[in-house]
Amino acid sequence: MSQPKLTRRQQEIYDYLKDNLPDMPHPPTLDELCTALGLKSRGSLHKQLHALIEAGLIEPMNNLRRGVRLTSSEESTVELEPSIAANDEDELPFYGRIAAGQPISAIAGHETMSVPPALRSSGPCYVLEVKGDSMIEEGIFDGDWVVIEQRVTARNGEIVVALVDDEDATLKRFEKNGAEIILHPANSSMSPMHYPAEMVQVQGVLVGQMRRYH
Repeated sequence: MSQPKLTRRQQEIYDYLKDNLPDMPHPPTLDELCTALGLKSRGSLHKQLHALIEAGLIEPMNNLRRGVRLTSSEESTVELEPSIAANDEDELPFYGRIAAGQPISAIAGHETMSVPPALRSSGPCYVLEVKGDSMIEEGIFDGDWVVIEQRVTARNGEIVVALVDDEDATLKRFEKNGAEIILHPANSSMSPMHYPAEMVQVQGVLVGQMRRYH
């Protein structure tokens, strides 16, 4: 089977991984790849890695700040870090807080959370804690946990984790209108946020939700 057509940057990343993974003490993190490849933007690298995932060259990952490995079809012998590879069947990575308000940085963590299969999809998923009240009219409240299927594309109307300008992550309803992305809050006191399409990267789509009552 022939290798999928890659951009120059994607080919550079793929070649680096294939040439260097066998000699690395652990799979490289996003920051380590940025340093090794001389890249300044982690968000840009995130986008390129997702393209390699879709091409079937890199294993699906729930957090691109963790170790990266090639797919088994690429004959890589390097394994993910134990914290990712050894999760129990009902455990998903818990990656900290996501803003349901003005964008704040999503904080990656090293914990897991038990999630019933009914609240997950068949794809790779992770959990975020909601901070803020911009999605309350969708029944998503401050302190809720949302289950996110890792994806890089979304349909209009889906609730997504969106990375804005390579820096800040937010939970909003997604709309693409030509060259513009509109992130809609579900709170009538707040206004939609408009961005050029190149400033917004989808990092996942909402598939489940959990809440604790005190």
